Formats: sequence, structure tokens, C-alpha cells
Amino acid sequence: MTGPWADWDHVLKLDPDKELVDGEDYEDVVRTGTDAIEIGGTLDVTADQTRRIIDACRKYDVPLYQEPNDPTIVVDDDGLDGYLVPLVLNAGHPFWLAGAHKEWVRLDDIDWDRTTLEAYIVMNPEASVAELTEADCDQDADDVAAYATVAERMFGQEIVYVEYSGTLGDPGIVSAARDALEEATLFYGGGIHDYESAYRMGRHADTVIVGDLVHDEGVAAVRETVEGARDAASEVEA
Repeated sequence: MTGPWADWDHVLKLDPDKELVDGEDYEDVVRTGTDAIEIGGTLDVTADQTRRIIDACRKYDVPLYQEPNDPTIVVDDDGLDGYLVPLVLNAGHPFWLAGAHKEWVRLDDIDWDRTTLEAYIVMNPEASVAELTEADCDQDADDVAAYATVAERMFGQEIVYVEYSGTLGDPGIVSAARDALEEATLFYGGGIHDYESAYRMGRHADTVIVGDLVHDEGVAAVRETVEGARDAASEVEA
């Protein structure tokens, strides 16, 4: 399991259905210091919106990935480094375990060399992604660790993603997931809004994902989270 994400401390997720703050552009975004940019959102995302971001970011030397939640919005563009495709382990509807993925295979000629699954464990029942996937978020540390093990050892996944979208998660639960993994990279997302929150969760996850912050507060706030995630990673490695 040697994907580029093994070296990522911080990923910035851009929602194509949301605008940047006034006075900022995508050059400002890519210069925050983030290790990679992921383009995706839960609701109302279109292929045209996604292309707009790809076109704006493609000339900069920052890895660029699409995270499609629907096979009809997948963008075939050499400006992308690849596709990170959600597989929601605790989804209540089978569409998010295999149905959406089957439809993509049926509808499209997939570039397998650039396509990787993210094994999601959704933890905030009030988040849009939890409602959309009907996720069972009543999971304790042992449950999450077991899901992480299933993802890596049974499903062979390279990325496990603990998602608390909209709120800062329980470090103990995130740490349990990380301890359960041997080689897979642990992504954490949810409630990262400043240096301290990025540092705190970066001590328990391999990679911190920052989303709405860039749309709500702008690039200066994102830079703080990059510093927090990097400092946490340096401390853990030491």
C-alpha cells in the first residue's frame, strides 16, 4: 500500500457547489501548503462545477483528485491525478456499499490505474452524508476499529476515512481506528477549523481533511490547519 496519500498530512476538500470567500481565488487555495486537493461534495454537485475547479487548479503543482459520489458526475480529465471513491462501510443502504460503484462500472470505462476507494466510517448522524447514506453512526471505538480492520484486511483498502463531517470527532475513536491498521492510511475529517483542532486530530490520524473552512473563512484559516497537521505529524514521527 504505497499510494501518494501515505505521505499526506493535510488534504483540502473543495465543494464544487460552494464559492470561495470574496477576494480569494484558486491560486490562493493551492498556495495554502496543503498536500493535495480533493474535489467533491455531498449534495448538488455537477460535472460542470467540477470541471471549473479542475481548470482553475490544473496548472499548479498540487495533486488534484475528484471524489465523486455519483457515477454521472465523474470527469474524465488529464488534469486530475486520480479518483478517490467513497465506500461507506456503515451505510444503511447497499447503494453506498456497491450499488453506486456497479453503476459506474456499467456506465463508464474506468481508469483503474487512477482509481482508489476510500473506506468511509461515517460518525455524525446529523451530517448530510449520514442522512444520504442512511449510515448507522452508533459506533464505539471497538466498532470503528473493527470496521477499519475489515476495510484493510478483508477488503484490501488503502484508505480508511473516519468522517465526523460538521463536528470535531472523538480522538479516542480515531486513535482506535489508527491502531487497528497496519499499512492503510487513516484519513480524518470533521470540525477542523484552526491550528489546535488540526494538531489535535493530526496526532491520531495520518491525514487531516479540511473542507468547509476554505469556503467559510478562507485561505488564512486553512494555512493554520496545514501548520497544525504538519506539526502533529512531526511530533508523532519523532
